[in-house]
Parts: sequence; structure tokens; C-alpha cells
Amino acid sequence: MRNLIKKHQVRTMNKRLISLMTAALALLSASGQVEFTGVGEHHVIELTPEKSTGVDKIYVLFDINGVEMKFNSSTGEPAKWETYRYQYDKFVIEPVADVRWNGLATTLSKIIPNIGYKIDDGNHPFYCWVVNYADYYMTVNDISFNSEAPCNLVSFNIDGQADAIHYGKSQTLDREIKLTYQTLEWDDSLHWQSKEVVKPFAALDQSVSIDPPLCNTTFTLSRDRFLKEWGLGRDITTDTYITQAVGCGTTAVLVANDNSTTKLEQIVKSASAPARIRFTGYPTAAATYCEWQMSLDQEFENIEMQYSGEEFEYTFIDPGTYYVRFYAVNSETGCECYSDPYIITVSVSKLECPNVFSPGSTPGVNDVWKVSYKSLVDFHCWIFNRWGNLIYEYTDPSGGWDGTYKGRLVDTGVFYYVVTAQGTDGQKYNQRGDITILRYKGGANGTSNGMEGGSSF
Repeated sequence: MRNLIKKHQVRTMNKRLISLMTAALALLSASGQVEFTGVGEHHVIELTPEKSTGVDKIYVLFDINGVEMKFNSSTGEPAKWETYRYQYDKFVIEPVADVRWNGLATTLSKIIPNIGYKIDDGNHPFYCWVVNYADYYMTVNDISFNSEAPCNLVSFNIDGQADAIHYGKSQTLDREIKLTYQTLEWDDSLHWQSKEVVKPFAALDQSVSIDPPLCNTTFTLSRDRFLKEWGLGRDITTDTYITQAVGCGTTAVLVANDNSTTKLEQIVKSASAPARIRFTGYPTAAATYCEWQMSLDQEFENIEMQYSGEEFEYTFIDPGTYYVRFYAVNSETGCECYSDPYIITVSVSKLECPNVFSPGSTPGVNDVWKVSYKSLVDFHCWIFNRWGNLIYEYTDPSGGWDGTYKGRLVDTGVFYYVVTAQGTDGQKYNQRGDITILRYKGGANGTSNGMEGGSSF
């Protein structure tokens, strides 16, 4: 019986403890908070800045007239109120005397605007900043652009104001004003693509200018974040801006003998001559003239070749480094642009011949006898069996021998090659040597000895 009574008492105490803890948590969650009364139809906008600012909350009121500010105590004691502001490189702190206490909260009837408040109820100081938006109201009647420097920037004439809102230690509250417009962006695969640009402004307390867009566009200046949230004001759009700035996009491809192409990067470190390269320029619409330029120096102090037009094809033969760029200009305004240069390094000639390969054993791996070469303009290769019979020849250095004779793989053994060639730099080659054919376990059957009538080696 005693044990039952004891268990009942413990359960009762646990329930009371849980109730007390719940009530305490509810009190703590409700206390230490700032409330505003009399704000009218435009709600208070509450912001939480970075902790490094030292400000816990920023309250933006549409108009402080007739508004009271209340702080709920978390200790049951009246809170101490102080104002603070940063002035002459130091904080100025002053007590606030006209607050009233009703046993639960302290209330300030006359709010001092655009200043910080330190409110301390003995638990933890609460720092906040109160902004009277009426003192910073954004008004923009009109926006226009001027074209004094259309090649370099577009600046705007704004009839209105949206001054910077400062808080804490000279921090600026971002009003999130946005200037939106269209321009063009270069993509190597898709070429010029339309792109929306959104340029943000924390305030309009300084001149507004941007890089010139590369297409005709209108500019839209938005309301700040506060007018948007309150559903006030309007965005303003300009007349159409006719661009005069010029942009240059380019591509380059290596053209093979069969007219197939391979896309090139901006820097080609080791091109094999003869290297036939097709350059294509893509000027934006404002350009009235364009050309390709080639130089042997990176600064283009001496231009070796100029080719008018958007497409330029050239075969590089002599070893060396070449710089090729695209130029476009708006002849009426003088706006111009230069592309990043292509840097083409043409190698000196080279010829190396392997002495072993394994046709029919590992498809795709060392199964074709091919020379390694650079910058050859003439080439001829003959392959013989050990009796001196010619079994294969070819004249394209990019080709090779797949180890077959009359459609069948030859037997393993030693064959011989003779290669004559000439480099674009005038170097002549006359090489000869052995070719050993290996065939690993599991290799193809159906071999031929490379002799008429099936004679053996």
C-alpha cells in the first residue's frame, strides 16, 4: 500500500514539474521580444542582420508617428532602455527615461527613429535598430540614360531618391533595388545567347552606371524591398536603348584532308604542319566592319596579315608561334572590340617509326603499325617481307598497316619498312628498319605469309 502511495506521489510531482517547465518555456519564448502597436495598415518589417554587426534585430516601420514600442521582460523585472548610435568614430549611449512598466513589459511611447536600442532586463541585453521608412521613402519619377561614352558604359539620370539606410557601426541596410536589362553572352557551342542581367543596388545615393549591353534593350528600375512588401510604389521602365557597343565571339577548327573538322582551344601548343585552320568570327549586330589579324608577336605591334570578313582559313606550314585575333568595329561611333587571340604553335618536323606491334591480338591496342610524326609535307612508306616482296605501301602519314596481306593477317615474324619523307622545315627523312609482329594467345586465325602461292617463310 505504501509503495502504491509513493508511486502516485512521484507521478503527481512529475506532472507538476512538466507543467512548470512548459510554462517556463512559454514565458521565455514570449519574453524578451519587441512588439509595436499602432502601426496602421503597413506591418513592421523585421530583419535579422549578420551577428558580426552586433545588432540582433532591425525593425523597419512605415511611419513611427503614433507607434509604441514594447519589450516583454524575461525576468519579471523592468528592463533598462538605452539608445546608441555611432558618431565621430565612437558609440554614443544615452538612457531612455520615458518608459512605463506594467508588471510584464516596458513600453516606450515616443520612439526615437533611426537609432539603436539596447534593452536589458537583467537576463541578456537585446540590441535592435529602429528605422523610420518615412525618412528614407524611395521616390523615382523618371529614369533615363545618356550616351556620352556608349562604348565603355551606360550611365543613368534618375529623377528621385533612395538614400542609404545606415545602422549599427556604419553598416548599410540593403534596400535591394534592382536594375534589370538584356544583353548577349557568348557561348562557344551556342554562340551569342540572350541573357537577363540584374544589377543590385543597396541605395541610389551615388551615380548609377553599367557596362554597355550588347543588344538593344529597355532598363527597368525596381522599387526597393520595403515598398514591394507593403505593396506600394511601382517599377519604372525606360525607352528602348539602341546599343552601340560591339562584342566579338570566335571559333576555330582544324580541317582534315577529308574536310572533317576538329574544334580547337584558344591555345594550340603543338600543331603539325601543314595545319589548315578555319577561323570564324561572330560580331554582334552593332558592328559595321570586321577582320581577322595575324601577328608573330603577342602585342600585335606588327600585323603580318589582315583578312576582311567573318571567316578566315589559313594553312600553317613554317614552324613558329602565330597569334590570330578577330576585330570588329562600329564605324559610326568608333566602338570596337578585339577577341582573345588564338595562339598557334607549329612544331618542327619529326618522324619516328615503331619496331613492334600485335595485329589480331588486342583489338584497338597496338594493332596497327603507325609512324609518329609532326609537320610532314611529303611521305611514302613501303613494307616488305623477309624475301623483299612488297606487301603494303601508303603515302598518308596518318595512315598505317593493319598487319594484313590480301585481306588476311600475316604470320608472326620480322618484316621491313622503308620510309622517305620531308618536313615543312625542309628536313628530309630516309629511314628503314625492322617490324616484329607478335601474336598473343587468343589472337586471330587465318594468317597469310605475304607470299604469292602460299610459300612459307
